[in-house]
Amino acid sequence: MSSPFPPPFKGHEVEARLRPTADAYGFDLDRALASVVALEARVPADAYTAQILGTERIGNAVVISPTGLVLTMAYLITEAREVILTLNDGRRVGAHVLGFDPRSGLGLVQALEPLDLPVLPIGTAKGLTAGDPVLVAGAGGRAHAAAGQIAARMAFAGYWEYWLDDAIMTEPAHPHWSGAALIGPKGDLVGLGYLSLEARAADGSPKPINMFVPAEMLPPILDDLARGRQPHPPRPWLGVFAQEIGDHVVVVGVSPGGPAARAELKAGDIILAVNGQAVGDLTAFYAALWDQGPAGATIPLKVLREQDVFEMEVRSMDRGSLLKKPRYN
Repeated sequence: MSSPFPPPFKGHEVEARLRPTADAYGFDLDRALASVVALEARVPADAYTAQILGTERIGNAVVISPTGLVLTMAYLITEAREVILTLNDGRRVGAHVLGFDPRSGLGLVQALEPLDLPVLPIGTAKGLTAGDPVLVAGAGGRAHAAAGQIAARMAFAGYWEYWLDDAIMTEPAHPHWSGAALIGPKGDLVGLGYLSLEARAADGSPKPINMFVPAEMLPPILDDLARGRQPHPPRPWLGVFAQEIGDHVVVVGVSPGGPAARAELKAGDIILAVNGQAVGDLTAFYAALWDQGPAGATIPLKVLREQDVFEMEVRSMDRGSLLKKPRYN
């Protein structure tokens, strides 16, 4: 399949001074970069995630199997009805969604035609620490790759009920980070690009960085994803967007139709406790929430709204029940 339009990675080039050179690596640089492809996903307008994530999503993906298994970020393919992969030579290949894992944020698609591309071996980020060199690769070859380093290893709590106990932060930031490959010193895949974040430089100025999901989270769930199965029992989900402000967990929004919306939690509410356990940050909030049982469990909350403190119960649910299921070709 060919296209008269520019490839989706055009315009996301890395500054020339940051691009890798082959003599700096002990592996075949161009072969490794050929394993990274662009991914376009189209989602129906009536999909649950369409309003938040959009109906047209573009990112990267990594070929991890000679049979055409391709790894990407879950949010790029959630509820997708059409997926197109664009190779570095401009060739376009259809794919279908196999599955995704809400806990890690990883997703898997199957190419519908032979890709004839090298496979990037799945490695591990264990042992990589701040200052270690890495390569961040988006689709498009060397012009879309950045020679960088690990900025930090740390826990990360997302406002959308997401928590990762050992996220990888890298610098410099990549302009096309979503689903980008984090390639380690051995030429293997050690992480997958999730977010663009902002850190502080030594002088206090803002500094963009990227967050990656460690690659070692994939092998335990790969078989389930490839078979279209959920790798974990669904956690209780409230559909609340929350931020840490001072020592408080503050609601900044709720998902339409979710449990929090039905219970009439509102922006500005402060969640003081879950089932009697005080929570002062997102990590404590999520740990207490997920400790209440499986999806569907009733979650007792203590809430501060303006000057009033009150108790409420919210019946959690499986977020996946709101999503359009993958349609196999």
